[in-house]
Amino acid sequence: MKKSLFAPIFASALVFGLSACGATAETAEGDTATAVEAAQPAVYADLGGEPTGPVYRKAKADTLAVSGFDVVSYFTGDGVPVEGSEEFTVRYQGYDYRFASEDNAKAFIEDPSKYAPAYGGYCAWAIGANDALAPGDPNVYKIVDGTLYLNFSEEVANRWNKDIPGFIEKADVNYPTHTPDEHYQD
Repeated sequence: MKKSLFAPIFASALVFGLSACGATAETAEGDTATAVEAAQPAVYADLGGEPTGPVYRKAKADTLAVSGFDVVSYFTGDGVPVEGSEEFTVRYQGYDYRFASEDNAKAFIEDPSKYAPAYGGYCAWAIGANDALAPGDPNVYKIVDGTLYLNFSEEVANRWNKDIPGFIEKADVNYPTHTPDEHYQD
């Protein structure tokens, strides 16, 4: 006699469906969790807020800002950027910023606009010179008047360095014309 596959498939679909809707499902260990909780990365703090413009991330569906680099590290110690840890992820305006230490996460929480890169981490030269969204490389940066600017490459940074005030002035006008849901691959 053949066993029907209907019952196990139906049960799995039901549990998945309830989980996806935010209902609780029992795990093998007897704990309950929602699918939404399981899908979200652990967040040290969620500052809320809505994005004011596009934020560079590698793929459109990603929420990881600055390729996971600790934006506070640019301003502290020797000023050399370091990668952040998932343990110290702070969500700000819908994007996840990672930090190398709890102290850096707390500094960001106190004043995120001080540390978040200009133009959402997109290339400062591209947005200023061409009104274009191009990836910002976290290793190609400059702090100008207390603001972190990223550029696409060393070659592009050399172009940007020739007229930083002029490119910032143009980028400050151009960037707000882009919507928060834009992505450089669109």
